[in-house]
Amino acid sequence: MYGKAFAPEYQGELGAALNVNSSYEDVLATAARARRDARTDLERARASLAVAEANRRLGRVDDARTAWHESYRRARAAGDLGAMSWALWSGGTLARQCGSLALARRLLAHAVTLADEGGDRLAHGYSLAGLAETGRIQGDYEAVADLHEQLLDQARAHGETRHMVWAMSGIAQIHRNTGDYAKALELFEEAARTADDGDDARGRAWSLRGVADVLSVQGATERALALLTEAETICRTMDLASALAYNHKMRGNVLFRAGRYAEACEVYAGALREFEEMREPRGTALSRLGLVKSRSRLGGSKDETLAELDALEREFGRIGLRHARDMVIAFRAELLPSASGSPAAPYGATTHRSAAVPATS
Repeated sequence: MYGKAFAPEYQGELGAALNVNSSYEDVLATAARARRDARTDLERARASLAVAEANRRLGRVDDARTAWHESYRRARAAGDLGAMSWALWSGGTLARQCGSLALARRLLAHAVTLADEGGDRLAHGYSLAGLAETGRIQGDYEAVADLHEQLLDQARAHGETRHMVWAMSGIAQIHRNTGDYAKALELFEEAARTADDGDDARGRAWSLRGVADVLSVQGATERALALLTEAETICRTMDLASALAYNHKMRGNVLFRAGRYAEACEVYAGALREFEEMREPRGTALSRLGLVKSRSRLGGSKDETLAELDALEREFGRIGLRHARDMVIAFRAELLPSASGSPAAPYGATTHRSAAVPATS
């Protein structure tokens, strides 16, 4: 049995005023007041960190960037390495959300170093987790699988529910994307139970999305949709704009797999608008891919579909999303069978594709 989840990014007086399930509009209002009333550089650094995180979760990219920069400057003025690390963690997480994965790795790696030098165990763990998640999103599973396991062991040793949920979900996603659905489902369900026991609503929402994904692959469409509805309620309650958009994209995935292409088109289009408003290129590109595939299944122009796939392959390559790029290549192969009847060779592809159902079709 582990303790209740907590949010270490809310520091100083904010740690008493806010909790892991605070809505992000409430976080923003509270942190803005704390920043206005701050008497020291360190207090302002901590308040600006919370402002950055609230804006990031709300999809307000420019405000988030301004706030984490201020947090770092104030932390540096205070000479607090731990606070500097937290600011860079926030900046690295924002960079990943915005599709700048190379920048995310640089900022997070520097955050790890500062946390280590400053002796801030939590900042160190969160920054390492950020690096692991960046690698997982890129599809570099071999490089980050062991790190996920190490972080899970650390979280269990310290009874940190929120990080346990994160690590289990990450490991589950790797299993899911490489075709081990049974293990993925087991871990996603454990993550959801752990989040529930630890009162981590956000972690439960993300975990339920993973459960729904795997159940959908296994043909349990209605159960998957019901879980996504439950997760959506959590996202709306907490003002989780990015998580809500990914929830909608996953609903599109579930409908697509069930052959309900017209419904999938409508849902993907809605998710696309949400991601575009947040200027989140990864979600935008994934929603575009779902929309292209759904329209193709409804009889859309093959030439237009292939042109869209070419553009998406370039975009995924630019962002550095290997797994997503492989999904584009796989769908193109379905549209362009070779003369012998086997799938056409991908355009210049050299990466291996598993037999797993695409995670983000």
